[in-house]
Amino acid sequence: MSGGAQLSVTDLRRSTRHPVHLPVIGEHRRLGDVMLNIVNISTTGFMVRDTLDLGRGERVTIRLPQIGRIEAFLVWSDESRAGFQFERIVRHDDFAKMIKQLQPNTRLRGKG
Repeated sequence: MSGGAQLSVTDLRRSTRHPVHLPVIGEHRRLGDVMLNIVNISTTGFMVRDTLDLGRGERVTIRLPQIGRIEAFLVWSDESRAGFQFERIVRHDDFAKMIKQLQPNTRLRGKG
């Protein structure tokens, strides 16, 4: 096992997950505007904490930095988390710009 913090977690999914703290307002056809707290994101989907009362397959539309409006559907949920899959794969260059904006280089903070 290696020590130290990991900035990205790779598992058996198709895409690398990046930890973030991103509160967004989602649009849901039945519930209207819903607050989502995105805790990790990839080019194919995202995970939220503090889940809503949504059923598998229900859809939300969110607005992401660099990406804009994108629809996602609920794939899984438990008491405190839920995973959503995007309707389309996000372009890698747009995704990289968004991650750079959401995860600035912490080594440079406090300098200057």
